[in-house]
Amino acid sequence: MQLTLERITKKVGAQTWLHEQSLTPRSGAVTVLLGATQAGKTSLMRIMAGLDVPSSGRVLVDAEDVTGRPVRERNVAMVYQQFINYPSLTVADNIASPLKLRGEKGIDARVRELADKLHIGMFLDRLPAELSGGQQQRVALARALAKNAPLMLLDEPLVNLDYKLREGLREELAQLFASGDSTVIYATTEPGEALLLGGYTAVLDAGELLQYGPTAEVFHAPQSLRVARAFSDPPMNLLPGTATPEGVQLAGGPLLPMALPAGSGGAVTIGLRASALDVQAGPGGIALPGKVELAEISGSDTFVHVHTTVGELVAQLTGVHRFELGTPITLHFNAARAYVFDASEKLVVAPAWRKGN
Repeated sequence: MQLTLERITKKVGAQTWLHEQSLTPRSGAVTVLLGATQAGKTSLMRIMAGLDVPSSGRVLVDAEDVTGRPVRERNVAMVYQQFINYPSLTVADNIASPLKLRGEKGIDARVRELADKLHIGMFLDRLPAELSGGQQQRVALARALAKNAPLMLLDEPLVNLDYKLREGLREELAQLFASGDSTVIYATTEPGEALLLGGYTAVLDAGELLQYGPTAEVFHAPQSLRVARAFSDPPMNLLPGTATPEGVQLAGGPLLPMALPAGSGGAVTIGLRASALDVQAGPGGIALPGKVELAEISGSDTFVHVHTTVGELVAQLTGVHRFELGTPITLHFNAARAYVFDASEKLVVAPAWRKGN
């Protein structure tokens, strides 16, 4: 199935929820809608599903205009943050319901397969009310996967699950999506989730579609500062500078030797991902002395907030590290890992990367 959104907008009263945008998700692949809360992700998905009608523009399915056609007349599977299950049916019957409607064979085996993958196999005889919120969400996910609809819409489906289970399910869902034929639209606020799911990513901000393309390309080559901000966790470090024939002169800091496109000049913004900064000096590294303001341990990484002469920076260090507040520290980075955005906030230079990495 090929879904196409053609110059759609959505206005509610005097407010514009979706600015004019066109999007053709890749058929049979995962498209991640990435953006902060109120970026427009749910509004876009509701139009895709037929729950809402765009204020202007068209929705096409296999080149047929389905704008305004209600959701009950479309073959769509949906899972939202708020789990929805049939309260009077057991978990097994909830998952089996779309299979029974189609009169499929081997229903019990398929139900057991999906339940085991989502870690709810031990609850098949229970009613949804007997499960925790996270378990009920997994039942809704299993039922949506069982439907095997040509279009599957998942609106932050893992947000109510605990951290450890969420991490495991992300990987399993990525494998399930890769092995299926459905076009999957997956909304999330988390850049890491988009990277793990792979496929394609559409970055949304304040109702605008900023960039769409293969997830790795969007991450490594954000077309603007707005995309870079949205697709970076922790937020990308942004430093003011001035373009010169020799590179970029940081305000109050060193010169970053780098080749800029012909005609580049004036004020620019340097972007450094937290992972590009280290406390160990490397070849060709730039040194930025400062003091530790905060050190946060998150999982297997340590995020160090440092006050430097060029501004406040956050470094992401692999492993668990201890830093005393106020301790002098020097951060190091290679200019080859810096992004450069011009005065209009468009990308000028991005670090080199290879497809597939």
